[in-house]
Amino acid sequence: MHGNAPHSGRSEPTPTSEDRRALRRELVDIASSTRDLLADDFVVGGEIAGDDTGLQARVAVQPPVGKVVSAGFELGDGEAESLAQELAAGAVLEAKHAGRGHPRGAR
Repeated sequence: MHGNAPHSGRSEPTPTSEDRRALRRELVDIASSTRDLLADDFVVGGEIAGDDTGLQARVAVQPPVGKVVSAGFELGDGEAESLAQELAAGAVLEAKHAGRGHPRGAR
């Protein structure tokens, strides 16, 4: 148990303020792209969380009916456009399924 012990020290460098800014830009881009794909009654938001071992961002969509749909990502995942599309599709499906039992969605 030399260098691979869980207590052997940090394996990732501490995130810098530039890392945080870059992740925030990615977060804003994904949230904006997701918003562009949805109707105005879907609410899109995001947050960044992290500690000295790393940062992670999360984008969430609240459909007009149904549960929140969210996804997390890290800096440099490089899948911003596909993540926005997946979130939007998931939120629409959630609203559709939830709307079946909701008075606004009943037909």
